[in-house]
Amino acid sequence: MIIEITARNCFAFEDEVIFSLKADMRNKKNGANVHQENNFNVLKTASIYGPNNSGKTCLIKCIRAIKYALLNQKIDLMPNLFSHDPICQLSIKFLSHAKEYVYFFKYDSKKEEYPYEYFSEIQKDKYNNEKEICLLKRDSENNEYHSSAPDVEKIIQYVSQTNLLIYSIDSSKFELIYKVKEIVQEFANRIDIVNMNNIPIQHTIDLLKNKDRLQQKIVDFIKNADLYLDNYEYVTPDKIEIKKATSPEEKALDIPSKLVDQLSLVSTYKGVRVPSIIFDSTGTKKIGALSSYVIEALEKRRILIVDELDSSIHFKLTRAIVSMFNNELNDKAQMIFTVQDINLMDCKRLFRKEQIWFVHKDSQGIYLYSLADFTAQDGVRDTTDIVDKYKKGTLGALPEPELINSLLDISKGKNEK
Repeated sequence: MIIEITARNCFAFEDEVIFSLKADMRNKKNGANVHQENNFNVLKTASIYGPNNSGKTCLIKCIRAIKYALLNQKIDLMPNLFSHDPICQLSIKFLSHAKEYVYFFKYDSKKEEYPYEYFSEIQKDKYNNEKEICLLKRDSENNEYHSSAPDVEKIIQYVSQTNLLIYSIDSSKFELIYKVKEIVQEFANRIDIVNMNNIPIQHTIDLLKNKDRLQQKIVDFIKNADLYLDNYEYVTPDKIEIKKATSPEEKALDIPSKLVDQLSLVSTYKGVRVPSIIFDSTGTKKIGALSSYVIEALEKRRILIVDELDSSIHFKLTRAIVSMFNNELNDKAQMIFTVQDINLMDCKRLFRKEQIWFVHKDSQGIYLYSLADFTAQDGVRDTTDIVDKYKKGTLGALPEPELINSLLDISKGKNEK
């Protein structure tokens, strides 16, 4: 599970921002929302609010860049537009097999190299005292190299900076490198990142092709989300009966190369089987695409990152999805998502204060902070109407459109003709 993300000079973030999923255990409310393991307390979900173009998606991009770096894939990481420094900095704290780890690296976007990286394990005793043990460190800027394994420390400074150390050193010959690589890959491979404005349906199709327990749970999820749907399945094209075909109005999920597979995805209404791509609404298609990620995350303890969770989906459904992850029956699955729907901003029944985050942008910069940063002295308590506070601008991260000026300009133009 992700415990903390830190970013500096990445995309919209010039100054350092910290996104934390550490649970404040002084607050006992909504205790089921917290995963507790070996004295570590991690939030199961986190929502991120903010105006358009404020930086919400940039945080998702930072998580994607970390995942790709940890898996030795080409990363799409660029420095802040107004910065002259090509060095991007990212770090992640994560919980894996009851242990907390930290991976911090610097990426030179111009040279496409990693001039600095640091990997450590954080141990915590029963009194919550923490001890950090450095396993790997490469700081080529200051010529500082360290490893808990002497044989690895001897060669760090001679290794290429094109990739992270775990991919630059033969793991079969060094026990520590093998161990770190295994930890990192296992964690990064459990992260799924999707954008609801362009979510691929192929993942659902692939899982529906497999006749197993997961398939039925995906179908049940979709049927429960749409009361008018009798069934949802993947069938061979010859079994599709089309009584009246119309072109789909929405193309949010249209992937021409996978058209045959999409036509084989069939919805049943009152006994009539029809291709989902043609007859289902955009919302139903997106539910179908998202269902496989949600079910797989809960079943296999994965980490699901969703940009614009509420896109074309009813607020009751998004709330129900969040509740599934917050439920006490969920152990270790985690969901982080950006959202605009203020109906989810509920600290009385759905969230703890530290689960609600905001991205605020002004002329000075971009700020990332949680609702937990507001105290009772600020008028924010667990019983406070958070939606009302947000609407009034007390919490920031609220757009202030002045569209009336556009109307006045239009009116002025008409009068001048």
